[in-house]
Amino acid sequence: MSYTLAGQTLRSRFFLGTAAYPSPLILQQAIAAAGSELVTVSLRRQLQPGSLPSDFYRIIQHSGARLLPNTAGCRTAREAITLAHMARELFNTHWIKLEVVGDDYTLQPDPVELLEATRQLLADGFEVFPYCTDDLVSCQRLVDAGCKVLMPWGAPIGSGQGLLNPWALRTLRARLPGVFLVVDAGIGTPAHAVQAMELGFDAVLLNSAVAHSPDPVRMAQAFRLAIESGRLAWEAGIMPCQPMAVATTPVTGNPLLL
Repeated sequence: MSYTLAGQTLRSRFFLGTAAYPSPLILQQAIAAAGSELVTVSLRRQLQPGSLPSDFYRIIQHSGARLLPNTAGCRTAREAITLAHMARELFNTHWIKLEVVGDDYTLQPDPVELLEATRQLLADGFEVFPYCTDDLVSCQRLVDAGCKVLMPWGAPIGSGQGLLNPWALRTLRARLPGVFLVVDAGIGTPAHAVQAMELGFDAVLLNSAVAHSPDPVRMAQAFRLAIESGRLAWEAGIMPCQPMAVATTPVTGNPLLL
């Protein structure tokens, strides 16, 4: 079923990163297997010596996916703002995945610098997709600033630990019902993606779990099926947990004698 994201109609809820694949061909095949219509790219990586942006652009154009540049590696609001403007010029898009890291060990977003950059970029006409933590107050500040999309982490980037705090993510979903929520970072297995979607999140963004698999293409397909399954379960309605056994057949009344 299609949905609208920042004015664009999409069907896939699987957003895919494009770093660390064994080859451009495998990246191309993984995007196809994932069915992704939105892929992210680090502008810093594309500007590194020896990078092949022309090859990358051809892959994205062939896939038909929309490009979402990100500001990975930025440490301050000013740095992220500058990079976002460069991305708009180079990629011809006003969409930006905003990353402002505050800690080298966990790569946790800096909530103060992130909010400052968000406010400025929104004023500059960007559609901002902020990578943030699962802290409700920080997320609410971003929404109050004008964000329509949030990308809270499940766990530290690249860790593969899954959803470390389902309660916090569930709280975000309940308290921010009108916001498009994407679990971003920490996803390691398709089961983690199912869990995120069953919590009511709108999409999942991941990179390492596919790129670092011995078979990225098959893993991309596995995640595609998992995300579709989790979303379908959420839409169907998941039964509530019970504190004790609940029989599916009557245990009282008259027995049936034949």
